[in-house]
Amino acid sequence: MSNVRVRRDAVVGVALVIVLGAAGCGGGDSKAADDKPAATASVAGSTPPAGAPGALPGALTGQKLSWRRCPAPTVAQGADGKAPGSEWQCSTLKAPLDYAKPDGPTIGLAMIRAKATGSGRIGSLVFNFGGPGGSGVGALPSFGKDYEKLRSRYDLVSFDPRGVGESQGVKCLDDRATDASRSIDGTPDTPDEVRAQQADLRKLVAACVQNSGDVLPHVDTISAARDMDLMRQVLGDDQLHYFGISYGTELGGVYAHLFPGKVGRAVLDGVVDPTLDPEQAGIGQAKGFQLALDNYLTDCAKNTANCPAGHSRQAGDQWISAFLAKLDGKPLPTDDGREVTQTIATNGIAATLYSKDDWKYLTMALKEAKATGSGNLLLAFADSFAGRDQNGRYNNLMPANTAVNCADAKQRYTQEQVREKLPAFRQASPVFGEFLAWSLPACTGWPVPGNWQTPDVGAPGAAPMLVIGNTGDPATPYEGAGKMAAGLGADVGIEITYKGEGHGAYNSGNACMTKTVNAYLLDGTVPAKGTTCS
Repeated sequence: MSNVRVRRDAVVGVALVIVLGAAGCGGGDSKAADDKPAATASVAGSTPPAGAPGALPGALTGQKLSWRRCPAPTVAQGADGKAPGSEWQCSTLKAPLDYAKPDGPTIGLAMIRAKATGSGRIGSLVFNFGGPGGSGVGALPSFGKDYEKLRSRYDLVSFDPRGVGESQGVKCLDDRATDASRSIDGTPDTPDEVRAQQADLRKLVAACVQNSGDVLPHVDTISAARDMDLMRQVLGDDQLHYFGISYGTELGGVYAHLFPGKVGRAVLDGVVDPTLDPEQAGIGQAKGFQLALDNYLTDCAKNTANCPAGHSRQAGDQWISAFLAKLDGKPLPTDDGREVTQTIATNGIAATLYSKDDWKYLTMALKEAKATGSGNLLLAFADSFAGRDQNGRYNNLMPANTAVNCADAKQRYTQEQVREKLPAFRQASPVFGEFLAWSLPACTGWPVPGNWQTPDVGAPGAAPMLVIGNTGDPATPYEGAGKMAAGLGADVGIEITYKGEGHGAYNSGNACMTKTVNAYLLDGTVPAKGTTCS
């Protein structure tokens, strides 16, 4: 198995919170005669977490964190399994499991920080790297050098949100069962494939209820936003200074809505469109990934000798579609004995579209498949996408991702609805559309009702927040930034544009973007609306 790894500056964003056709993304059909509820087990503490919270007890708001040298990230947290340097300290914050019962049971939230290095400390800068389901404790040290300038005036802080990593991370299927689930066809064409997908979803939900039923009702984004305000208080900050990427932008928008007077300097990068329901978001993401793939194919044809997909974007589109169609019946072999199915190959391709720097790896993978008929690289990229390490162990990104999304969104889709929507998804993307359409029923049969149709991010009176859109972003399409800025409010959301490729903008290395964001966070300089970097 190759050691090539795709670097992503943020874990899968909310739109790709649906890993294409992977565990947790099977479809259920509530109208089918042979279909049964995905889970019949009861879920403990099923009081809707979005209820009006009571005042938090002083034992929580006045708690003192015990900071210590960080150990290596656990399997659930992912990362590279190596302990971060001595500048990183870890602790655990206690928060109510249910904010409607503030004196009730608590949940421990894993935290990490690196203290400010310079004079003129502003406070803590709290990061969320996306998902939902990404471990901040695992991620922040990996990207610490990218934020070293910001550390001159901020303590860099991140955390595992509730249900993630070591914050009572959601557990569902074991590693072997997750491998089996990923082999399920993500675009079922036959009755047998449909039944397999239904059975897979029921098995997943039952495992989640059995292993994490007590936490499932309480992993929603509203509760996570309340956790951040408790974190702010315990860290001793009057305002929350925040850097949210991908899903982290949705979390930041919800925080601003709940606590507008507590918003400090906040950056939202790789922005989720808060106005879209799951169907609309899926279509938008299908378009975004197709755009990124087309941009890659154009670049490959122009700049790569013997581009494996052909000499033009049009030829590349045709080759990719034919390549994936062939895999539906004849998967590629790999050195470790697993097969690269159409679903796994599509995930492997998607994984390389998060950064233009990773396009060369996609070229390598396609050349390998074309020349040798093997799928080692595509499998490695798909494994990374799904949170599987080279020892076959999975972090909890995908279980947490499903649990948070299903606790948030009210929508529950049937197979009949998916079939009705397939033409629109196929039109949005001939490569990714069907997979995203068949991912819609991921929450059908979930034992916890969702909180919203779409999140409310209106934050009148909040301080100005930077909202960054990337014109080439595959996972969170550019249009979402404008919708988020408008939703926050005319004097709150300050939209700026990066004309580039990949997911997010600040970590792209673009000097204009770095200068603009740093001036805002370090000096309080709010850029003009419509500022553009390229």
